[in-house]
Amino acid sequence: MSGFNEAEWIWKDGEYVAWHDCRVHLLSTAVQFGTSIFEGIRAYDTPKGPAIFRLDAHVDRLIDSAKIYRMLPQWSKAEISEVCQEVVRKNQLRDCYIRPMVLRGYGTPGLYPMHSPIETYIAAWGWGTYLGQDALDRGVDVCVSSWQRMAPNTFPARAKAGGHYVNAQLMKMEAVQNGYADAIALGPGGLVSEGSGMNVFLVEDGVVVSPVLDGTSLVGITRGAIIQMAKDLGYEVVERPVSRESLYCADEIFFTGTAAEVTPVRSVDRIEIGAGRAGPVTLDIQRCFLETVRGENDDPHGYLTVVKGVGAAV
Repeated sequence: MSGFNEAEWIWKDGEYVAWHDCRVHLLSTAVQFGTSIFEGIRAYDTPKGPAIFRLDAHVDRLIDSAKIYRMLPQWSKAEISEVCQEVVRKNQLRDCYIRPMVLRGYGTPGLYPMHSPIETYIAAWGWGTYLGQDALDRGVDVCVSSWQRMAPNTFPARAKAGGHYVNAQLMKMEAVQNGYADAIALGPGGLVSEGSGMNVFLVEDGVVVSPVLDGTSLVGITRGAIIQMAKDLGYEVVERPVSRESLYCADEIFFTGTAAEVTPVRSVDRIEIGAGRAGPVTLDIQRCFLETVRGENDDPHGYLTVVKGVGAAV
């Protein structure tokens, strides 16, 4: 991971706190039990100024996650959306990552969380390409993780919750320490689920294939946009169960996500995918995605929210 730059201010429940003064108690429910929900949102520098990709969809998912964990914040969707923009302005950012978080703070040391206060934070910072500068062009080498994703009705996969990501950390650490950039996980039934922190797509004979959402993977915001963009480009898109061996036989594979954007996969378990480099369908979809988020087309689906009061780049 590269290009992480601390910002100056973090919003906490209606006020701004200096970056290094924004702290959570050791015995908060979030620290003890992972009781937090969050979003990863990206703003891009466009000719009209900083523009946030799919802000409304991200805020909707944040609130849905909070509902699932019975920890709705005091702030409305409209207020959270406005603060996401305000944080970008206050920190004078143009191309950045935005992280709204809702967590249970310090209130009780026990497992029952309802006596711990609900706290809401929104941070933003400058962040480079998630899997490295060459990843978007050259692709990455990945493995199938020995760690599987959760079974349905164990953890709610639809919620983007902090505690869920201990599973993702195990996957990521194992992959990196074995010489890979990242990992793809299987679900408990042995079928392909998702990457450590991103959704995965295959290309087979020109058809774009997404593993079906089966309760083991996150309903990705970028994933949904990529499905729409692929259809706009004329590709057939199919959602179906995907076996592990289908990864090895695919013509192309790519990751999607707020951080990963559209990242080609060039090998899985040291087996080359296609020609061992980013494939033409992947690059076509990636081009459409990057043109959209960078404000280089007419944004036909209204994915961008321009941050007012910052202005266009000079």
